[in-house]
Amino acid sequence: MVRVVNEKADVVPLVAEVFRELGYEGASMSAITARTGLSKGSLYHFFPGGKEQMAADVLAHVDAWFVREVFEPLERDEPRTAIAHMWTTVDAYFRSGRRVCLLGAFALDETRDRFAAPIRAYFIRWIGALEGALVRGGVEPAIARRLAEASVVAIQGALTLARALDDDTIFGRTLAEFEERADAALARAVTPARL
Repeated sequence: MVRVVNEKADVVPLVAEVFRELGYEGASMSAITARTGLSKGSLYHFFPGGKEQMAADVLAHVDAWFVREVFEPLERDEPRTAIAHMWTTVDAYFRSGRRVCLLGAFALDETRDRFAAPIRAYFIRWIGALEGALVRGGVEPAIARRLAEASVVAIQGALTLARALDDDTIFGRTLAEFEERADAALARAVTPARL
C-alpha cells in the first residue's frame, strides 16, 4: 500500500531508517520505496536529486537533532547537568544500542568521501561540545579533550559491537562506564572555570 505524506519532514525519518538498515549502497530506490511505502514519484518530488539528496537531507536531519538535543545543551548549560543529559539522550536516541549511528555508518561506508564534510563536522562538534562542558566544569583541558574523544569513540564502538554481537547490554555498560569517568573527572576538578 502506498503511503501518503504531505511534508518532507515526515519523509526524512522514514528514509533514514532505510539507510540505517541497509546502508547507503544497499538502499536502492526499490528498497526505499518498498520499506517506506512511498512511490518513486513521491520520493523524487521531495528529493529531486535522488538518493544522494536523500542521504544529505537525512544526515542534516540527524545533525540538527544532535545540535538541538546534545551539542547545544553541552555548550550552554551547567556542565554536570548537560553531560548527564547527554548520556540519557544518547541512550534514548540509539535505543540502548539497538539503533545504528547513521553518521558513523556513513563514515565507514563507501559514502564517506561523498559526505565527508557533514560527517566530520558532526564528530568535531560533539567532541568539542563535550570537551568544553568538561573544561567549564573545572577539568584540565588536556584531560577534557582525551575524555571527550574517548567518550565519542566508546559510544560509536559500543554501537558497532552491540550490533555485531547482538548484545544490547554492551552499549549500556559502555555508557555507564564513561558516565562514571566523566563524573570522576568533574569530581576531581578543584574549581570550575569561569564562563
